[in-house]
Amino acid sequence: MSDPAAPAAASAASAAPRRARVRAPELVGRGGWLNTGGKDLALADLRGRIVVLDFWTFCCINCLHVIDELREMEERHKDTVVVVGVHSPKFVHEAEHAAVVDAVERYGVAHPVLDDPELATWKQYAVRAWPTLVVIDPEGYVVAQHAGEGHVHAIEKLVTELEAEHEAKGTLRRGEGPYSPPEPVATDLRFPGKVLALPQGTFLVSDTTRHQLVELAADGETVLRRIGAGERGLVDGAAETARFNEPQGLALLPDGAVLVADTVNHALRRLDPATGAVVTVAGTGAQWWQGAPTEGPAREVALSSPWDVAWFAERVWIAMAGVHQLWTYDPVSGTVAAAAGTTNEGLVDGPAAEAWFAQPSGLAVAADGSRLWVADSETSALRWVEREGDSFAVRTAVGTGLFDFGHRDGPADQALFQHPLGVTALPDGSVAVCDTYNHALRRYDPATGAVGEVSTLATDLREPSGAVPAPDGPGEADGAPEIVVVESARHRLTRLRLPEDAVRVEGVAHRTQRAATEVAPGTLRLDVVFQPPAGQKLDTRYGPATRLVVSSTPPGLLSAGEGTGTDLQREVRLSGEEGTEGVLHVSAMAASCDEEGEFPACHMHQQDWGVPVRLSAQGADRLPLVLAGLDERAEGDEAED
Repeated sequence: MSDPAAPAAASAASAAPRRARVRAPELVGRGGWLNTGGKDLALADLRGRIVVLDFWTFCCINCLHVIDELREMEERHKDTVVVVGVHSPKFVHEAEHAAVVDAVERYGVAHPVLDDPELATWKQYAVRAWPTLVVIDPEGYVVAQHAGEGHVHAIEKLVTELEAEHEAKGTLRRGEGPYSPPEPVATDLRFPGKVLALPQGTFLVSDTTRHQLVELAADGETVLRRIGAGERGLVDGAAETARFNEPQGLALLPDGAVLVADTVNHALRRLDPATGAVVTVAGTGAQWWQGAPTEGPAREVALSSPWDVAWFAERVWIAMAGVHQLWTYDPVSGTVAAAAGTTNEGLVDGPAAEAWFAQPSGLAVAADGSRLWVADSETSALRWVEREGDSFAVRTAVGTGLFDFGHRDGPADQALFQHPLGVTALPDGSVAVCDTYNHALRRYDPATGAVGEVSTLATDLREPSGAVPAPDGPGEADGAPEIVVVESARHRLTRLRLPEDAVRVEGVAHRTQRAATEVAPGTLRLDVVFQPPAGQKLDTRYGPATRLVVSSTPPGLLSAGEGTGTDLQREVRLSGEEGTEGVLHVSAMAASCDEEGEFPACHMHQQDWGVPVRLSAQGADRLPLVLAGLDERAEGDEAED
């Protein structure tokens, strides 16, 4: 019997665009496979399915955005598409298998994950950025690569074309995928994020993975009540019916209400502690993209992964991790506005509007109210905001850049953290830092030495992510203050007595396991590869459709070619001796729109690369960075018709 859909499918296949065909390398990772029921997978096992490789690392907010972007597409095409997460670590802690297991559960990753601690598969696919998505067709060929966020609409269109093409060829295999969920674990909290001490002596905890807030008694263990239905969603209402989506930061407002950073909902929620009622006060529920408003009525302006909140200078300050900025929310006028940061990712001090952050994730106000302390996680830095005349300025206490981290105490200009997520102001003017990936609680004392001193208060904490001074702790009578720490990966609060003499750790510095790219001194051609997805064209209605911003750390690495332009290709000049190392910061943006339709949809494609480079006479004179498409110049020798 003939298939009535066959002619249409054949027509779609014949009309499909000609694509470069590059055989996909095998998936290899020493850490093995997760979410497969204990089975190892090979590409041969996935033949006949469309495979989307998601190269991610769990520290990266952009990677977490992509995991959320993929959820609906995975569900719609679950009988033809297999998403495979390839975990490629940046930080030393992320190379620990147990940490990857935790991250997969923490962020609700519902597809197979390959743990690749040595970046073997990353190198085979020539990946240069987190996140990167690679599409493999049912015959095992790479057909597309996308770096950054916002590409799922294009990938889903490609998936639809591949389904039709390979259905017609007889090479599409439908059915259940290899995903096998892990068994749930019963604990009162599951990967909690932040903690707030309430006036009545209890604790409010963001129970992030269970999408709830939990109030604990003064002992930090007894559950008094839960707020939220425990399922992902953006729903206002009573405690039993309201829904959150991976909530994190908590702040007490002057009127006694609690403000919640509802991270994956890209929203701020207001909790009435007396009734448990929840209402959305900022954000649209959609993620902010370049070109969108950065100020205005709070419910009409999109946010991007707010991770923490704090009351400072008569405003709520928001650690906007998703766009590497700090924003403010004014509950009186009901408005939000960008307050610090350019959206470029890195570490640059100065006037607030010119500063660079890298995923700010923790906020705390100094005891005297003069500073807003910031845990800037991706630069492993402790920074602060302070008034400077009629505006604000950003300064750095500890930290040097995106790829330098470790556990080292001593003078602040030599000390190192590893991806801190929380910061707590102590009554004596010092600052406790939840040094998350070092599993430690550290202290920065700005009054010690010329630049301040860093020491270690406690170790053997499992991914501490937030802390508060303990109210009326039992140790206060003998003069020993206490602190309550969120041990996120142990799913609990831990009460610690702060020692009078902190430990000093003479640790070594680490660098990312990602190898530096060897490039030749002198002229280097930067090629950002961007091919508008099928059915789209560059959107030039309002001016140039592309933008390229280039800089370096240290600044002297670039002697020419720095700055902003509209061409995605640029020649830059590198200066330095053989072996000189640094980081090229490249930010690219391209706007596209649908070719058809009365009101064509617009799409923004953006990625920031921090590329570690080393000058070598034998190095490359071209650096390709794929934003969307394939670098056919590099793959030409392998391509088939």
